[in-house]
Amino acid sequence: MRTAAARSTLEAGVPEVIVMMHTAVGWHVELEFMEDDQHTRAVAMVRLPDGSEVRGHGHASRHRVDSHQPRVGEEVAGARALNELAMQLLTKAHDEIDAASGRTSHPIHV
Repeated sequence: MRTAAARSTLEAGVPEVIVMMHTAVGWHVELEFMEDDQHTRAVAMVRLPDGSEVRGHGHASRHRVDSHQPRVGEEVAGARALNELAMQLLTKAHDEIDAASGRTSHPIHV
């Protein structure tokens, strides 16, 4: 069923363009934090469609003269964990490219 806008576009002689989007897969990333007064540790984990899991770790330290801001520690540790996770995913993809092609390819850089 065409919308009124699509009908009027066709009637005006303008070709109709249909864009179809397809999502093949979705990933859910989990972040977990462990904190004390001086340190925040984060673990980021993604479970891939093949059932494998990739984890990255991050750490943040608060200097003793800085004010206590747990959210900032979480942001820093979380960003570092996600960065490590991203690098591991790039390495995994690079290794899979090499295995499929039977040759050593150039490293994937961010």
